[in-house]
Amino acid sequence: MKALILGVTGQDGSYMADLLLSKGYEVHGLIRKSATGNTINIAHIVSDKDVFNKQFFLHQGDLADPTSLYRIIADVRPSEIYNEADQDHVRWSYDMVGYSSDITAAAVARILEIIRQVDDSIRYLQPCTSNMFGKVDSETQNESTPFNPQSPYAVAKTFAYYMTRYYRQAYGIHATNVILFNHESPRRPADYVTRKISQSVARISVGKQGELVLGDTSAKIDWGFSGDYVEAEWLALQQDEADDYVIATGKAHSVQEFVDEAFAVVGLDPKKYVKSSKEFFRVTPTSTLTGDSSKARKILGFSPKVNFSKLVKMMVEADLEREKQ
Repeated sequence: MKALILGVTGQDGSYMADLLLSKGYEVHGLIRKSATGNTINIAHIVSDKDVFNKQFFLHQGDLADPTSLYRIIADVRPSEIYNEADQDHVRWSYDMVGYSSDITAAAVARILEIIRQVDDSIRYLQPCTSNMFGKVDSETQNESTPFNPQSPYAVAKTFAYYMTRYYRQAYGIHATNVILFNHESPRRPADYVTRKISQSVARISVGKQGELVLGDTSAKIDWGFSGDYVEAEWLALQQDEADDYVIATGKAHSVQEFVDEAFAVVGLDPKKYVKSSKEFFRVTPTSTLTGDSSKARKILGFSPKVNFSKLVKMMVEADLEREKQ
């Protein structure tokens, strides 16, 4: 099997690379120019001489450049494409509406059309987001819950979702959507709240930082582990028929709970270090979103291995190790 991962240097892309390599795939990854100096998430793969350029290959390109996408897909001829690349930061999307729309939405149409022209037997996986649900009345959200996006990022992902379904229905392409609820890991960038917390707690514990400033700590989020979720993506793409799946733990925890768990790892009292600022509140907050992944559990056999406490501990300990080094 041969796979192409778009966004291979990111959190999900790098975990997907690990998973596919462990399954014996020949793995190709797209890397854009601005990411060439930020390959820490795949450094362990690149440094493995038995794997790099033998089982794992990097290609220069960009989702904003259709010619590079066409060239890579036509040259590699992968059996599977995992689109782990987008502008996925909600707060940034308010200030970068055009860029977020192009990279997160329009690029999906470009990829799918290239698949249709080059080889319509290629299987395509489109990760989507629970942010598409936005404001909801239901306690849990599944594949039938209406979308009500509350940010440019969520609107762009909704476009990507429907474009993926369109190419599946109109052209018979094996194109699958997975609606991923929040998923974290030690590879999450530091400008996301979970990694901001774990990194700050590690720095506070070793005396490099004095306080942690957050937004609304009462907000509740359904958090899972990225490694578990990319495995669900792979399972979804192995099905005989393409479909749409919600991937979630089904349990929501507040940001404050994440903070408390993180400080407990280092034995400190969060009340002495944590402050709140309106600067970090969302312009248009969403409802509390809790995923119902019954369909994925039944059809894919999806079952998260890393629970909330283990996830927080994993992230804090990884950042503590970084600070010690």
